[in-house]
Amino acid sequence: MKNAIYFDMDGTIANLYGVENWLDYLIASDPTPYKVAQPLVNMNSLARLLNRLQAEGWHIGIVSWLSKSGTAEYNEAVTATKVEWLNRHLHSVNWNEVVIVPYGTPKQEVVQFATGILFDDEIPNRNNWTGTAYDVQNIIEILKGLR
Repeated sequence: MKNAIYFDMDGTIANLYGVENWLDYLIASDPTPYKVAQPLVNMNSLARLLNRLQAEGWHIGIVSWLSKSGTAEYNEAVTATKVEWLNRHLHSVNWNEVVIVPYGTPKQEVVQFATGILFDDEIPNRNNWTGTAYDVQNIIEILKGLR
């Protein structure tokens, strides 16, 4: 088994729900909230830890959902915006895997190492994960404790 760490984005590392009128934007098929969402953790600390862990052999990934409803064109725009957000806020991280899938897709079914660690703000995702799952509290402290 390979050691792996996955992060959800919205509500976990990106403050999508803190963007004013975020739901109105999504209903209007406007990806702006995904672009302007502020980080929920210290990105410099997170990047340093992820780079160290990756150098130690950890597989580092993103597994994130698209919005509940969206056209193929909107989903493509959201995917591009999420990747752009990662490049802007965690540009030094060379992700092993970035998986952005339709809303509701079981995350453990679309990643390479579902027995790894998942950080996710949604309880059902954590409960269904086949590895170890954490909420969004203490992400940095948990990562510091990994070896």
